Amino acid sequence: MSTTQEWPLYEIFIRSKNGLEHRHVGSLHATDAQMAIENARDVYTRREEGVSIWVVPSAEITATQSDEAGEIFQPAADKVYRHPTFYELPIELKHI
Repeated sequence: MSTTQEWPLYEIFIRSKNGLEHRHVGSLHATDAQMAIENARDVYTRREEGVSIWVVPSAEITATQSDEAGEIFQPAADKVYRHPTFYELPIELKHI
């Protein structure tokens, strides 16, 4: 592969145990998804930390921008019925 052409960037997610969620652990460049999985295995699970690997091309991820947070997340504020503020909690529940 020529030096002017760069391999695509993949985001790597590892699930450490069955029943847990996948967590983002880092990024790496690879020619394709299979190579990304193999490289992720070698880089991020050297001590047998994982039971599952997800690789996602970074170019395929769509994310919100910090300046858009208000218009995206504020609509939930006018739906008070979604918040558990109408319930009486026992005193024993101190951290909720």
